[in-house]
Amino acid sequence: MSQGVLWPDEFVGRLVAGGRRVIRYDHRDTGKSGTVDFAAQPYTWDDIKNDVYRVLDAHSLESAHLVGHSAGGLLGQFIAVEQPDRVRSLTVIASSPLGGGEGQVILRALMGQPQPEDSLPEPTPEFLAFYRSLMTATPPEDRRTQINSMIAEQRVLHGTGLPFDEDAARRLQERIYDRARDLTAVANHRLAAAASPDFEPVGVLHQLKAPTLVIEGSHEPVKPGHGAIIAEQIPGARLMITAGMGHTLPPEVHEELAVAILTHTAE
Repeated sequence: MSQGVLWPDEFVGRLVAGGRRVIRYDHRDTGKSGTVDFAAQPYTWDDIKNDVYRVLDAHSLESAHLVGHSAGGLLGQFIAVEQPDRVRSLTVIASSPLGGGEGQVILRALMGQPQPEDSLPEPTPEFLAFYRSLMTATPPEDRRTQINSMIAEQRVLHGTGLPFDEDAARRLQERIYDRARDLTAVANHRLAAAASPDFEPVGVLHQLKAPTLVIEGSHEPVKPGHGAIIAEQIPGARLMITAGMGHTLPPEVHEELAVAILTHTAE
């Protein structure tokens, strides 16, 4: 649900310096990718998943090391099960287990509804309070107000474990705002999710054979504890807890994560 620039330049640079060829891309309806009128051209999350194959094919790659963050980590799990020959290794960051219904967990939590006994852990109270406030907020009327709202969201996703650099956040959000064809088009991803509520296959992670590294921040506000559940379900998966990290990738964790990924993709 994000532009490729959410993978920080400095972090990507560390991977490139380690000898990796890195491809990051804007998901459909984000950044410089095409945008659509969803009513006229609907799609599903299966289409968003298949965009990964399209990117690989466009670069003539039979396989790759997949590194996915949040929803991208969910897509990576699905692809590693669906077409294992295309996944050399899998790294899942700040994500939820495939088939866990994480979207429904968040929706029930936001609405104050009870969770089934076997549901995934809920987001933090700070996360829920912020997104509940957005439900009744007036839509931003101009660039400055929109960027301020985006910075506020980034602050919540950053978590409480590390200092928040507001100046750096403003530069990032200005970049995101200015390179977007249509900043509101990302809402189509939620429509796509509603159009395919059973998108995720259930009970299949034991089939995943790619070497898997699961990374979660110690201060994850959106999917706390989900990393351990992923690692438990994938045979041989390794769980890495990154001190201080929330749901974003701040500079303080770049070296640790880059070293871990370079090591994992060298195996």
